[in-house]
Amino acid sequence: MPYIKKEFQTIKGKKIEEFLETLSLDSKLCLTLLEKGKITDENNKRLQKNQIIKSDFIYIVVFEPLTKGLKPIFNSFHFAIFDKPSGIMVHPSSHQLGIYTLLDEIKYQFGEKSSLVHRIDTETSGLVLVSKNAFSEMILKNMFEEKLYIKKYKALVEGEIKAELTINTPITNDTGLIKLKMKTDINGKESTTIIKPIFYDKENNQTLVEAIPLTGRQHQIRVHLNSIGHKIVGDPIYGIDEKFADDFLKNNISMKERIKVIKRERLMLQADYLEFEFLENIYKFKSKELF
Repeated sequence: MPYIKKEFQTIKGKKIEEFLETLSLDSKLCLTLLEKGKITDENNKRLQKNQIIKSDFIYIVVFEPLTKGLKPIFNSFHFAIFDKPSGIMVHPSSHQLGIYTLLDEIKYQFGEKSSLVHRIDTETSGLVLVSKNAFSEMILKNMFEEKLYIKKYKALVEGEIKAELTINTPITNDTGLIKLKMKTDINGKESTTIIKPIFYDKENNQTLVEAIPLTGRQHQIRVHLNSIGHKIVGDPIYGIDEKFADDFLKNNISMKERIKVIKRERLMLQADYLEFEFLENIYKFKSKELF
């Protein structure tokens, strides 16, 4: 149940750090949670370092992984690859208690030292790389920072795209209703995506494309395709009414309403291919299913 709030009976008059040392929880973790404001009193006020405990109970928000049986498609001593379904977050938010995420499976199956190397959107399906120890985490995360990999997506978009094109438009945060939304803007960060048409469905006026992001901006493929008039089919945020998008993000939209407005149960975007070098070996992975 990812992040949960645990209650602990206190010893009044003790400094919070001294009391935390008496708990069965990892002491370093407790101090980190204290710094991040994840430890509160009975009035939901965050406790500070060196603070004297005055309440009978304190509450600590901790991460406790669970499993729903999602297995990696590849597993080795140093890393694993998951083929994430659409609709599952890769990482939890401490503000959303009890939400199952891919990180649950990672920590449950591989232990505390395992980590996400990169992330994909909740609505996006496909390949996610996971490190299983500090050594592989250092190497693989540096690989992603230096962009020493090949990553390709498949997307189903509205309208016909006849030829390969490169979208080279800066991206920045949108200033509208939705905080996580992005937009193209001349003052944004450099962003480049290559789009290659694969198949045009004339009956539905939709094109299956391969999208190769050369930079790694938030929502990059979705923003770039929408900016040229080819929004991704099933996108609940871009190219639609902002009030609907805001309600969707707040889980105020039923599946029936979603399908009525955006015609699909999910975003038709998939992290389809990943290639990289690790310890002098070349690894190539492809998602098992298209959408």
